[in-house]
Amino acid sequence: MKLGYVRVFSLDQNDARQLEKMKEYNIDKIFSEKISGKNVQESLQLKEMIRFAKRGDTVYVHDFSRLTRSTKDLLNIVEKLNRKRVHLVSFKENIDSSTPTGKLMLTMIAAINEFERLNILERQKEGISIARKDGKYSGRKMLPFPEGWEDIYEDWKRGTIIAKKAWEQLNLKKSTFYKMVKRWEIGEF
Repeated sequence: MKLGYVRVFSLDQNDARQLEKMKEYNIDKIFSEKISGKNVQESLQLKEMIRFAKRGDTVYVHDFSRLTRSTKDLLNIVEKLNRKRVHLVSFKENIDSSTPTGKLMLTMIAAINEFERLNILERQKEGISIARKDGKYSGRKMLPFPEGWEDIYEDWKRGTIIAKKAWEQLNLKKSTFYKMVKRWEIGEF
């Protein structure tokens, strides 16, 4: 069976180009999502595709960065597919993991992708540092503590409610709740 994996990194991006390529190859089933490439652990459709794939299937992607931007994660994905005897084909890189050359090229390209990503992050940090020195960047604005924060925080600390109930009552995401807890506990109001 031919399986396709399509991903764009943000909600405002369009996946039409990738889907068009999948049509050219008569892909039987497509798994599609909009999620950052650095968060491979959160890729529900990617996990579902790997679970769904059976021996002899081939997974098609537009390019390896659609799977992940981490060499380690890419090699882990390829290893999972290999254990199931599933091949991986990338259109852009023109690589098929079923061949020895394909396996070698896959490792090299994954390393180059990760290197590029790390360089982008380093340049971003340098730019932010320069902007801060010039007074042009102050970072993300801190969210105000929601109404009822203190009472719900105290209930959570005492153990009368669980964390999930606390962030739900405050209408916060889990990560935002814990960031606010950290701010509250160090006195950053």
